[in-house]
Parts: sequence; structure tokens; C-alpha cells
Amino acid sequence: MEGVLLYGSWTLGEADAHSDLDACLYVREEDVDAFDGREFVERLAPLKLAYTNMYGILAVVFDDLMRGEFHVEPTGSGIAEIATWRGQVHFPRPEAAVLLDRTGRLTAAARELTAFNPPEPVATAQQLTDELANWTLMLAHVQARGERARAHNLLHAVIAPLQLKLCRLLRGSTAHWLTPSRALEADLSGADVERHATTTGPLTPEAVRTAAANSWEWSRELAAEAADRWGTRLPSGLHEEIAGALSPTE
Repeated sequence: MEGVLLYGSWTLGEADAHSDLDACLYVREEDVDAFDGREFVERLAPLKLAYTNMYGILAVVFDDLMRGEFHVEPTGSGIAEIATWRGQVHFPRPEAAVLLDRTGRLTAAARELTAFNPPEPVATAQQLTDELANWTLMLAHVQARGERARAHNLLHAVIAPLQLKLCRLLRGSTAHWLTPSRALEADLSGADVERHATTTGPLTPEAVRTAAANSWEWSRELAAEAADRWGTRLPSGLHEEIAGALSPTE
């Protein structure tokens, strides 16, 4: 092993008793295929679970129920990839993130991401505006078909994160960009948290219809605010049609 890099809450001063342990393990190219990640992690503490998850990452549960995710990467290409994290990940204190560096390359790469780089607002707002229109139209079709559970999932798993990102962009609160619901109550105003709450609800026909309508109303308000501020394109005709599709005439 040539390097170990922590990322996530432990490097940002936000970790608590409920936080995961996330790390990249950099192994020499000639040894990476034979490297036993589970055996290495078991040296840290006893494990209750260890497996390769759906993303190809070693996921573990320690004996105290702390979760962990460990990326095993070849040193050369793995460290080179860190440069592509700009705008998504930052290390305000690289010395707290780099636990092992036998070559010096890992520390140098981490230092390049010391500063936080917020998303570029105009292109990001346009992307989110278009995503929200596309996915909400899908929601309308799914809802009209009677797939209530699928519509409910679309609202919470797909649309809400996009919506919260656009809200964060407008409010200048993008530190938790990768997980926009993280620390939402602390990062955004009570009014924004309440608007988000109106887009959620139980899995009943009326509740899903109401949440869907509330969601699209808020998306349109956020998109209009972005257009006023940054001049992003607003397909008003399509937005009206989506509203109609969500509330068809009986």
C-alpha cells in the first residue's frame, strides 16, 4: 500500500458518532489485483459485514455498527483521478485527509483541492431547470398510468435532490452539493425546508397527487428565480403543459 486518503465528513470537521468512514486505498499497480481489502480492514477493527457493493466498492460494518466504504485503487491512475474531483470534493486540511503517503504524490494531489469551488451557476442552473422539467413530465406520465409507488419514488429519489440543488445554488449554500439533503435544516431557511416538506407525503392517491403538484410549483418558482438572476432559458409553454399533465381535467 502506497497511500490512504480519507474523504467526506471526517475531513470537513463534520463527523459525529453516526458518520461513515470513507477512504481510498492506493496500492502499487503490480499488487492491486492480489490485494485483500477485507483482510486489511479487519486489522482496524472486527467486522460484522464485508462485501463488494453495487458500485464495486468494499462496504463494511464494524462491530460498533459504524459503516465504512473503501475504494481500492492502483496508485498511478487512482491518484491522477483526484484532479477530476474539483468542484465535488475538497480537503480544507489535506494533512487530516492523507493518512499514508509513501511517494508524496497523494499529498500533492490533495493540496490541489484545498479550496472549495462552488458550481458554476449559469450552466448548473440551466441543467437543473431542464432536468426538473424532464423528470417531472415522467412523473406525470407514471402517475397517470396509476403507478403510485413509482411516482412516489420519483418524487423522493430523483426530483427532490435536483430541486434541493437548485435551491442551494440560489441561496449560495452549496457546501453539501453531493448530498443536497444533508444538514438541510441548518443550511437553508425554515421557509425552504417547509417548501421541501410539502413535496413529500405518504403513499396514498391524494397525497401523491398533492405532493407532485406542490413539487412542480416549487420547481417552477426556483427555475423562474434562476432565469431572473442568471438569464437561463425557461420553456414556459412546456412548463404549463407539465402542470396540466399533473392535474388533468376530470
